[in-house]
Amino acid sequence: MEHNITLIPGDGIGPEVISAAVKVIENSGVCINWEIVRMGAEVIEEFNTPIPSYVLESIKKNKVALKGPVTTPVGMGFKSVNVTLRQELNLYANIRPIKTFQGVTSRYENVDLIIVRENSEDLYAGIEHMITEDIAESIKIISKKASDRIVEYAFKIAKEQNRKQVIAVHKANIMKLSDGLFLRCARNIATMHSEIDFGDVIVDAMSMKLVMNPEKYDVLVMPNLYGDILSDMAAGLIGGLGLVPGANIGEEGAVFEPAHGSAPDIAGTNIANPTACILSAVMMLRYIGEAEAADKIEKAVEAVLKEGKYLTCDLGGTTGTQEFAEAVIDKMGK
Repeated sequence: MEHNITLIPGDGIGPEVISAAVKVIENSGVCINWEIVRMGAEVIEEFNTPIPSYVLESIKKNKVALKGPVTTPVGMGFKSVNVTLRQELNLYANIRPIKTFQGVTSRYENVDLIIVRENSEDLYAGIEHMITEDIAESIKIISKKASDRIVEYAFKIAKEQNRKQVIAVHKANIMKLSDGLFLRCARNIATMHSEIDFGDVIVDAMSMKLVMNPEKYDVLVMPNLYGDILSDMAAGLIGGLGLVPGANIGEEGAVFEPAHGSAPDIAGTNIANPTACILSAVMMLRYIGEAEAADKIEKAVEAVLKEGKYLTCDLGGTTGTQEFAEAVIDKMGK
């Protein structure tokens, strides 16, 4: 079966890690017709926007996209492309698996948790304005609809993956209305899934608990901004963002992308770790029903990391981006 999938190389190290992932996929036996589209800073001069309409049209048509990181200016410039893409396509669930790998030096063993992050609202949505020249205001929006939907999705993942626990993360002790609403929704949804253990933890306490005993947790569900922060922190527990894949899921489509940024300072040097991008492709393959190929790639990645012979510089090795992909392809053939 041939799949039509939108491919967004991104910028910075995006084209390099995407190229590595595509190479691995093409050697897995899956037939994909890639529709390549450009977005980000490089297209602004031509289209007067970082997200030309043809990008959204392509994803809406194909329903699935594999995306490289895109640079977002800090404190100036255009709004985050990632935020805009998620909002325009109603990709309400951000999924980031956090898992330790044999062969990768980290402070912990046996970590295997999933962060399920609401993707459409909260402070991270970037609804803000200047009240005066010296005062800026950001608006935090939490709705029952979005809260119910993301918590329900967290329980869905827990059931599909035979996980035993879902924890809602919040700050309802202080933000009693907004986070209070999220927490009430989570507790209500949990009553419909009594076979899964449920609990809730305040976000600052959750940060401490993850640093102390991350292996105790299964599925964590939370509003947008907490998910952005805790998923990056959790990546540090297992060896860094170069190992963390990601998915943005909606009712009518999905965009798969690594959790890390575009790292423009090392773009073009062939030293970026493509593992997160390759594993994002694994998530994509499972989403489109290509579980056999997904398993083959995932096992090959795990074998390469465990062997320790071909590690990128962030993991203490000297292997280049494309060479790592070749090592994974070699393991797939054995």
